[in-house]
Parts: sequence; structure tokens; C-alpha cells
Amino acid sequence: MISTSTKASRKEWVGLGVLTVPALLVSMDLSVLFMAAPRISAELEPSAGQLLWIMDIYGFLMAGLLITMGTLGDRIGRRRLLMLGAAAFGGASLLAAVSTGPEMLILARALLGVGGATLAPSTLALIRNMFRDDVQRRTAVAVWTAAFGAGVPIGSIIGGLLVEHFWWGSVFLINIPVMALLLILAPLLLPEHSDPHPGRFDLLGAALSMAAILACIWGLKKLAEDGPAAWPFVAIAAGTAMGYLFVRRQRAAVQPLIDLRLFRRPAFSAAIGSNVVLTVASAGVSMLVVQHLQLVLGYRPFVAALWMVPMVGMTMAGIVVGTVIVRRLRPGFVIGAGLASAAVGFGLLTQLEADDTVGAILTGYSVLGFGMGMVITLAYNLVVATAPPRKAGAAAALNETGTELGGALGIAFLGSIATAVYERDITAALPADLPAGAADAVGSTLGEALGTAEQLPGHLAGPVVQAATTAFTNGINAAAVVGAGLLAVSAVVAAVALRGVRIDDDHSGGQGH
Repeated sequence: MISTSTKASRKEWVGLGVLTVPALLVSMDLSVLFMAAPRISAELEPSAGQLLWIMDIYGFLMAGLLITMGTLGDRIGRRRLLMLGAAAFGGASLLAAVSTGPEMLILARALLGVGGATLAPSTLALIRNMFRDDVQRRTAVAVWTAAFGAGVPIGSIIGGLLVEHFWWGSVFLINIPVMALLLILAPLLLPEHSDPHPGRFDLLGAALSMAAILACIWGLKKLAEDGPAAWPFVAIAAGTAMGYLFVRRQRAAVQPLIDLRLFRRPAFSAAIGSNVVLTVASAGVSMLVVQHLQLVLGYRPFVAALWMVPMVGMTMAGIVVGTVIVRRLRPGFVIGAGLASAAVGFGLLTQLEADDTVGAILTGYSVLGFGMGMVITLAYNLVVATAPPRKAGAAAALNETGTELGGALGIAFLGSIATAVYERDITAALPADLPAGAADAVGSTLGEALGTAEQLPGHLAGPVVQAATTAFTNGINAAAVVGAGLLAVSAVVAAVALRGVRIDDDHSGGQGH
């Protein structure tokens, strides 16, 4: 049993500060290009498909490699993999910053994804080994989670500031000094941990896991972007089949990449499940909220990113509250309460109207953020605490992979619901004398509707804008209804599944120590 009397020293807490910075940067790089995309389009002149790959290939490769890199870190040493990843991340950042063409930038973003896949599970796994005391580990995981969760909105804000004052490549240069500092401090402050009996590395299993995740995420993202089509469904089916083969191989392997027996533990499976469900709901609505701020309320992208700060603040508050009250309450109750709070936030968004002020949408979104904060830090903590220390990297990678899949599924699922409602409602609300060509364009997306309205005479433009913004808001309402129901059911399931789990239980059962 892990001793609860082994307190971390000042060195471990300083080391935690070192580990939170790469977690923040990995998350930031998912969004830092949002503000730079127009400049990149103007200077590098990528095709529409190339621009999409520039934006997406980082997240694709990171998601696909998380399981492989998490397991690799358990085998060769988490600090060693962290340092290799830091060097790769810094080098790829420099390559991205000086890219002279879209192909070069796509390659750099792909290398950044590879580096990012090494950093996220390594940092969380090292925290598992550095903080043996239950209370200290929860605090450390909460700090790490706050940094990782804040990265996406901070990335948008910093990206906007840099692009306004420098050239687009500056959004990548901020990574280089941080990674250099990590390479200097890691050997001084971070311990090395690895599995003493790793066995052979399963290359075929690693390939199957990567192919399954990449195929599923690509298919889900294409469904969200382009709507129903044959190839996305083929990709999802192929990814599911490869995932099935991967699971079969892991069950039969003597030294599997992932010990599937971990899912028999209620704390492990319920924590990952809660995190996935929350990500499904929050990712889908986040996409819609950002569009509402920009297209319905008329804020430019940088200002819209600033309006995300209150939600981030509420998420941090939820992390603090969840970390504190779990000392007195069982984690099942806290996670259930957090999911229920997030459901309430969705419930508020079901009442949103097109002419509401920014306060209306931020109120519901912030309540959702508070519930997210309560859940994610405890979910991460349960995942790493439940797994044997020698498998902490693989466990952390599983949770991160679930988050990536949940995000892609949420955008595709809730985005499709919102789109269907938009297309249904706008068709019935358009002026009868609107030209057929304009009606077709207006019925596609809100962005196209607003662009088309600018070309119409005044007596048509106003009704078209009103119809489009109302239809889009109705889509948010419908997606929020589904999200609220999903989270409410998950709150009950998590509370029941975790009812017998205490935060200071020995979940690892002493295996593998």
C-alpha cells in the first residue's frame, strides 16, 4: 500500500511547476493558430485542404500517439521521454515558425503532435510518482489540470496578441525558450521512473491503436465539418474494427500495451467514463458558443477569446472546490455533483435567445465550467491513483485519448444536432420573396447567411439576419437539451458506480510495486 505519510518536499513542488508548463503549452498549441489562420492563408497561400491539415494534424497525431507514448514512457523512463519530447517540440516549433510553404508547416505541425503526445502523459505520470501522499497528489493533479484546461483559451488570446504585433510565426517561438528551460531543469528536479519489467514492446499493437484512433477522429471531424458522407462513415467503421483487433490483441498478450483489467476497477472505468462524457458535451457546446459570440453578437475573434476568460475562471474555481470538498465527501458524490452542475449549465443554455446579451450565454457557460472543474481534476486523480505506479503513463494516456475522442465525438454529435435544427428552422422563416440562390446559401450555415445578407437590399437583409441568428440559437438550445440529459444521466451513473470508492483507498492493490 502506498504510504500516506510520505510527504513531498520543496523539490517536488518546484518540479510540479516545471511539469505544468509543458502541459499548458501542449494544450495551447491546439488553439494558438486560430488567430493566425488568416495571416497564414494570406502569406503561404495554402489550399482549403492544406489549411485544414495545418489546423488539425497536430491534434490528430497527438491523439493517435498518446497510448503508444504513454506506454513507451513506462518502459524507457518518463523523464527521458519527457526530455525527448521537449527537444522534439522545441525543434518542431522552430521549423513551424520559419515555414516558407504550406507543406513545410503541415510537417512541422505533425512533428509538434508527436512531441505533444510524449509530453502530456509523461507529466501526469511523473506527478503520480512524485506525490505519494493522497492530499498532496490531489493538489498536484489539480494544478496540472488547471494548466492543461486553461491552455486552449489562453492559446487563442496569446495567439491574437502575437499576430497583432508580430508575424504569424511568432505564435510558435514562445515554445522554444520554455522547452530549453525544461531540458535544463528536468534532470535537476524530476525523478526518473519506469517499469522494472517492461517486456517486449508491442509494435503491432501500437500501430493498431494509432490507426484506430486516427481513423475514428478523422471520420468524426469530417462529419462535423461536411455533414453525412460515405468516407467518414467508412473511416469510423475501419477505426472501430481496428480498435476491436487491438483489444483482442491486448487481452491475449503477455505484456500488453494496456492492462485492460484496469477497467474492472470501478474507480478507473467510472473516472474515464465521466471525463469522456463531459468532454463530449463541453466540446460540442464550446464550438457553438464561440460561433454565437462572433456571428450572433458580433465580437471579433480576439474579443470573443477574451470573453472565454470568465468560463476559465469558473473552471479553476470548480477545480479548487472539488479538490477541497473531496477531503470530506466521497469522490462519487463530488463527481456526480460536478456532472449535475454542468447539466444545470446546459439547462440555462436551453433558454438562450438570439437577442440576449453576452451575460446570458456566459452565465450558462460558466456554470458548465464550474461543474467541469469539479469533475476533471478528480477524474484524472482517480485514473492515476488507481493504476499501479509502473503503469501510470499508460493510464494517463488512456484518459487523454478518451478526452480527444470525446472532443471529436462531441463536435460531430452536438454540432450535427445544431445544424439540423438550423436548417429546419431557417427554411420556414425566410422571406417569401427571397431569391432562390440566396435562399440556398442562407440555408447552409450562419456564416454564409450573414455574408449573403450583406449583398441583399435592406428590406430583405434584416429579416434574413433575424431568421438566421434565431435558427442558429435554436440549434444551440437543442444541443443543450441533449447535453443536459447526457450529463444528468452520467451524474447518476457516476455517483452509483463510485459509491463504494474512497479517495484514500488503495486502488492499486499493491500490484506491480
